[in-house]
Amino acid sequence: MDTALTRLVGVRHPVVQTGMGWVAGPRLVSATANAGALGVLASATMTPDRLRAAVREVRSRTSAPFGVNLRADAADAAERVRIIVEEGVRVASFALAPSPGLIATLKEAGVVVVPTVGARRHAEKVAAWGADAVIVQGAEGGGHTGEVATTVLLPQVVDAVGIPVVAAGGFCDGRGLVAALAYGAAGIAMGTRFLLTSDSTVPDAVKARYLSAGVGDVTVTRAVDGLPHRMLRTDLVRDLERAGRVRALLRALRHAAAFRRVSGLGPRALLHDGRALRHGKDLTWAQVLLAASTPMLLKASMVDGDPDAGVMASGQVAGLIADLPSCEALITRVIEEADAILTTLTSPELRTPQRP
Repeated sequence: MDTALTRLVGVRHPVVQTGMGWVAGPRLVSATANAGALGVLASATMTPDRLRAAVREVRSRTSAPFGVNLRADAADAAERVRIIVEEGVRVASFALAPSPGLIATLKEAGVVVVPTVGARRHAEKVAAWGADAVIVQGAEGGGHTGEVATTVLLPQVVDAVGIPVVAAGGFCDGRGLVAALAYGAAGIAMGTRFLLTSDSTVPDAVKARYLSAGVGDVTVTRAVDGLPHRMLRTDLVRDLERAGRVRALLRALRHAAAFRRVSGLGPRALLHDGRALRHGKDLTWAQVLLAASTPMLLKASMVDGDPDAGVMASGQVAGLIADLPSCEALITRVIEEADAILTTLTSPELRTPQRP
């Protein structure tokens, strides 16, 4: 299936596996790439040295293009960009809008820049700064999310920018791919659907919790870090929502200290990231501290395998997913289903009801 996305990044299928922290590691990314889609390595929870090692591990597993997801506001963003350039990574994706300087550095090195946005004005901004494409996540998407549904946000952005647009938020199958293409997108990005594959390293107990969830079990809460965060509703989420300020801060201090050890960030870098997170979001320093603890709450479930002790970011689409295919089987199924639907839509004899 040839689209502006496949031509831009050099993959066979217009499908992107998003860069999910603690989830999108070398195994999942390489499996996605080998299946013909764009795998994206999540780097925010890695030290720079670990990022370089992870890129090389992906490269050892596949010769296909792949990407790396970065936090544009991180204190060491420039160092991570340098690693991407030196290691010859094809795509750099960003959870927040990268600066014009970062975009220019990457583009000069031949790296395709694809930020993720949740609002039309943000898409217009990064397009004006030189981004090559943009991923647009609607409110259905997992993790930090906005208020506008994909079906409203996507056509807004498609009409506003002149670069390829990839649709995210609410996609898991070929029907969604066809719908996104009809809106003018060049492909779809999926997170929860790739988390729930046999190639994902997420522990089985956590995958089982996702598979048992209904659409109504996926909620949006501000209790974790002060920002709208879509996740599975669990006892921990209820506990956080009921916790008093002092209890919440004590928990955040403990987890923030643990994240320092895992990420290798020093106090000055954490303070820089906290200021960047606070800027423009009207967060108190207490909420910033809670945000600093979020990666460890995610790690408790996605790595340590304890769904009752961690946070499980999730798109609403989790309520539609009932199996754990390999990445190859998933992507084959999505493309075959999309092809079948497109054939039906474009074949008059198949559209016309047949009389008995």
